[in-house]
Amino acid sequence: MEFPKSGTKIEIQSYKHNGTLHRVWEESIVLSANSQEVICGNDRIFVTESDGRQWRTREPAICYFSASHWFNVIGMIRDDGIYYYCNMGTPFTWDEEALKYIDYDLDVKVFPDMTYEVLDEDEYEEHANQMNYPKILDGILRKNLVEIKNWINQRKGPFAATFVDEWYDQYLLYR
Repeated sequence: MEFPKSGTKIEIQSYKHNGTLHRVWEESIVLSANSQEVICGNDRIFVTESDGRQWRTREPAICYFSASHWFNVIGMIRDDGIYYYCNMGTPFTWDEEALKYIDYDLDVKVFPDMTYEVLDEDEYEEHANQMNYPKILDGILRKNLVEIKNWINQRKGPFAATFVDEWYDQYLLYR
């Protein structure tokens, strides 16, 4: 499988456990892509929800997707610092149409001072019941929730002090 080259524009698609399309990000610029991770950037792009509603992102963002971790991380660059939004979901797949993953509702919002809060636990429970998430899936997601909290506390991966800034500089070269 050939991954997109740096500078290529790709679409990002998230799905729900039952296979329905959840959300589409119109175009992000690939900064680095291989079989283990994809890093991309975007700024003020359109996002389309499953019901057809569209909205535009408000700030530049650096996105980190992993082929081995059940989460992805969006670092949003704002005037008062970098905020992170972490989606608990499957490792990414790439099929030359789009980068894809299944979103499992649990999210972690990280503030510039690296404090964080877990969001949407009620939505996760509701969808787990509606879509009959297997017990093993709950274990995988809970384990990865602990892992992402460790990454935040250790300033690891996309939470490292210079990660977002360095990739944003790269993004500006392609814009």
